[in-house]
Amino acid sequence: MKYWRKFLALGVACSSLFFAHAEAAYQLSDEVDNPPAALQMATQIGVLKYENDALASSANKDAIVVLSFGTTFKDQRDKAIDATAKAIQAAHPNAKVVTAFTSHIVLKHIKENEGKCDYMTPEQTLEQLKSEGYTRIALVSLDVIPGIEYKYDVALFHEYKTQFKKMTLATPLMYWQGQEDQRDDVAQVMQSLHLPAYKKGTAILLMAHGTPDPSNAYYSVMQAKLKAMGRKDVHIYTVEGWPRLDDWAGKLKMHKVEKIIMMPLMMVAGDHANNDMAGDEDDSHKVILEKMGFKVEPRLKGLGENKKIREIFVERANEAWDELTK
Repeated sequence: MKYWRKFLALGVACSSLFFAHAEAAYQLSDEVDNPPAALQMATQIGVLKYENDALASSANKDAIVVLSFGTTFKDQRDKAIDATAKAIQAAHPNAKVVTAFTSHIVLKHIKENEGKCDYMTPEQTLEQLKSEGYTRIALVSLDVIPGIEYKYDVALFHEYKTQFKKMTLATPLMYWQGQEDQRDDVAQVMQSLHLPAYKKGTAILLMAHGTPDPSNAYYSVMQAKLKAMGRKDVHIYTVEGWPRLDDWAGKLKMHKVEKIIMMPLMMVAGDHANNDMAGDEDDSHKVILEKMGFKVEPRLKGLGENKKIREIFVERANEAWDELTK
């Protein structure tokens, strides 16, 4: 028996058991008596929301925390991460917007290599906002898919939600896939990529990160959406997941592809893009493909440099903000 049922009507009041999104909403079935906390948590999907009744009388003081893995490449922090945070700030001029890096290692390397670091961990950021009297927090994820990094964001939400009057967590760049009358984030993002025009004899390889998490399946969904768009010349591979570079290289050779354009499918064109993908070492993807006889053209721009992608992240932030300020 299903634990939740679908409702198409809008305007139903939200409660601790009700999670609304776009044109559909989900609710635990009425047949579930006194649902335990674990079941309530398991059925939370979309934008997460928590209201602390104990702090209901507190004055509203709002902040948006932009959560990014981060990068040691300063130019990419400016062009991709900070540019996205600025776009979110422009959409919410009356809220404080602060960026936190979820990679503690990146923060350490920035401080060691640059002498200082203007970013903090999410935990440090939330503790500081609490000390400054902020009571309502919208967490906005700059993750591409709901993988391990997004699970960190979810865990952070559950760890800190009771310390504020209200807290929400936005979905990552790609979350919904058109299922159950939901919108299709994956198709939207694929259509927003700055893909070169089709040219016979040329293939485009999009390098994603990959993850051991089951969310690695999102890459197959992306590939299916690209195929539906008529872009059979565009192929996704991963650095640390599946498919890998060698899953495509031999097939492209068989189909008499002569040139390969390589682009990162990551928020930033950082270490993976500059070294793993486009580096000059023998084990770089560019060199491997060149040794196979392909002409290779790397294009080093992160997703955050794409204005359309930044606008989608603003949409995600707006959803978390709307739930926060209801």
